[in-house]
Amino acid sequence: MNFTRRNLLVLAAVIGMAAGPAVAQEALNVGSYPNNPPFEFKAESGNFEGFEVDMVTEAAKRLGMTVNIQGLDFQPLFAATSSGRIDVAISSITITKERLGSQSFTQPYYDSDMGVAAKVDGSVKTLADLKGKIVGVLSGSTGEKWSKENQAAQGFAEIKGYNTQQDVLLDLNAGRVDGVVSDIPGMQYAFTKMQGLAVVDRIKTGEQYGLMMTKDHPLLGKINDALTEMKKDGTTQTIHKKWFGADAPEGSSTVTEAPLPKA
Repeated sequence: MNFTRRNLLVLAAVIGMAAGPAVAQEALNVGSYPNNPPFEFKAESGNFEGFEVDMVTEAAKRLGMTVNIQGLDFQPLFAATSSGRIDVAISSITITKERLGSQSFTQPYYDSDMGVAAKVDGSVKTLADLKGKIVGVLSGSTGEKWSKENQAAQGFAEIKGYNTQQDVLLDLNAGRVDGVVSDIPGMQYAFTKMQGLAVVDRIKTGEQYGLMMTKDHPLLGKINDALTEMKKDGTTQTIHKKWFGADAPEGSSTVTEAPLPKA
């Protein structure tokens, strides 16, 4: 059988259609809570900056990709990854078994506990002092989950949820809540700018943050491998020192390689 040039072109086109599109994804679509310094925040330039911004940007760079970051409130991040609207969510998101049921996470890269924040000159000095008081939390956070699970045992009168960390801390400052339960690093950073508030007690939870991705995302393994390389060559340590002013503790998840979390 003789094939003309036209026959060959038609055959190549049919084979190409059968194989499907081979266009590689060039940009990693990232969702970020825009007011969570030093992890992520919008600078005056309008660009996102912060510890996790540098982490995801460097990981993407090692895959030959750029990042496209869009601002979202904390709770909508989960729907955005589930729907595939974004590939990755960053916002000091704790890896939990419950979340692993519907999301995927990379290995952890930051260790954190929760804390109780209150007015420096107020009556709340410990967690126990919140008995009979109103507690503010960030909606959808592990602080909200912990507070609801422990409301009866701790005797909280009410738990109020907020869409942003700034709103809950403003209400704490105004006296509309008596204390706030949230991640310590973000609150400590906020209190360098908000006077009169402080973390007064620590709640040991062993929380660890990771990049949250769409369940079984095809890039999950590659992003995780990039984080492993960053830990091995000292990049994660460099990023930590840039944003927290000190080296990450030896043995912490910032510098220690770990496997992908499993549900």
